[in-house]
Amino acid sequence: MSALLTSLLLCIHLLALLLPFPSRVLAQANVSTNREDFYYRIETIPLPEDVVLEVGGLAFLPDGRLMASTRHGEIWALKDGQWKRWAFGLDEPMGICVTGPDQVVVAQRPETTRITDTDGDGEADLFETLADQWNYSGHYYEWNFGLVRDRAGNFWGTLACWFYPTQKYDKPPYSGWEIPPPRGYTPGADTAWRGWIYKLTPQGEFLPWASGVRSPNGLALSPEGDLFVSDNQGEYFGANPVHHVTQGSFHGHPTALLWGPDRVADPFSIPLEELDRRRRLPALMLPYGVMGQSISEMVWDQTGGKFGPFGGQMFIGDQTKCFVARCVLEKVDGEYQGAAFPFRAGFQCGVNRLVWAPDGSLLAGETDRGWGSIGGQRYGLQRVVWTGQVPMEIATMSLTPRGFDLTFTKPVDPATARDPAAYSLQHYHYHYHRTYGSPQVANTPVKVSEVTISADRKRVSLLLPELVTRKIYELHIRGLKAEDGSKLLHPDAYYTLNRLRGDGHL
Repeated sequence: MSALLTSLLLCIHLLALLLPFPSRVLAQANVSTNREDFYYRIETIPLPEDVVLEVGGLAFLPDGRLMASTRHGEIWALKDGQWKRWAFGLDEPMGICVTGPDQVVVAQRPETTRITDTDGDGEADLFETLADQWNYSGHYYEWNFGLVRDRAGNFWGTLACWFYPTQKYDKPPYSGWEIPPPRGYTPGADTAWRGWIYKLTPQGEFLPWASGVRSPNGLALSPEGDLFVSDNQGEYFGANPVHHVTQGSFHGHPTALLWGPDRVADPFSIPLEELDRRRRLPALMLPYGVMGQSISEMVWDQTGGKFGPFGGQMFIGDQTKCFVARCVLEKVDGEYQGAAFPFRAGFQCGVNRLVWAPDGSLLAGETDRGWGSIGGQRYGLQRVVWTGQVPMEIATMSLTPRGFDLTFTKPVDPATARDPAAYSLQHYHYHYHRTYGSPQVANTPVKVSEVTISADRKRVSLLLPELVTRKIYELHIRGLKAEDGSKLLHPDAYYTLNRLRGDGHL
């Protein structure tokens, strides 16, 4: 064999070895940039040894210590990687709020309590009851959720209701099951204000503020100071609602009407049509099983860009599905409504509490006891860190008089964005009834009539034949890309349409 032929064969052999390598690298690059962890990384924080850290509350002290209340009745402090038990002997505190350099207020089952380390030795020594007007029977569902504090110094919390009268289930796997009221319970006699949102003033006055919630495991104040409460699917809630709360607002669950100035001896005798007329519709209704199953705490991104391109938007955890969703609210005809988007899945356990760290990362306190979660771990603490890469996402979905405006985090490629067939829409609703949960009802495809793209190519307007109120509009986008070729990381959006802008019929 000549030297020339030998060299040629060697080159062919080397080329055969090398050619697949760039293609594998390219494929891996495409996969990695279309994964959530390329943009938002989840890190697991080591826990104190032999401690069951089922997180019920998270907050930061002014000196940077992270305070974590646990469902086992303790508060642990984390600073510079070191944990120290700060308080113990509490009754399942499901919320914590910092009020001073060495002081917190917690929402325990039987009371709301101010706790102080008066001598600065790193352990609490003063416990003061701020409110306990609701009494406590020991029933499983008698949680006291919270807490948030507004600019005037008021605390806000929620009191979960148990389910009176006996709840009957008629669907597998629970067919024939019944949940009775607490043993010996007489309506209104033992525990008060169940199903209410309460306000606790700086002067110590307990004010029942709004009613009709079920298992309201999350509270948050918007940047504008408006109060929102997340709730859980069940009787009277076909999916997971997020309520905008104002004084006197009623949100749909009649158990709360056992108490208050207009108390009713048997609220379940009120016709459903009357309850529906009285209730404020949820600002958001997150489709059950699709956008969570047991939603929890909400936080607004006010990190000044440290967490990526979603400043001013809401993030909300889910305990069962172990993920965080992203939401955008807007006011239409004086009431809030808006859209929800997938954001970050893959947490090790149910996301129960969220808090922003000083560095702009998002901490998630986790638990699965009582509710279960798909994550595999029983409890934990993780944080979400923005990597600095901007994903191609639907940034907002906003109602127009004739359809929806979509804004994107990057300019769109007009060739893939202008086709109406790229936008698959349907609308549906959930039953408002006493039965536990609801299927999606009246699923109706919606054809996009026309698509227009803004000059900066970051806004796409969808024209629809008509708009229907009291519906969830579910959007799936196919094939759309950014100008730089990147694909949509999450091509899905869910808009809760309660009210129209102007005339929604064309």
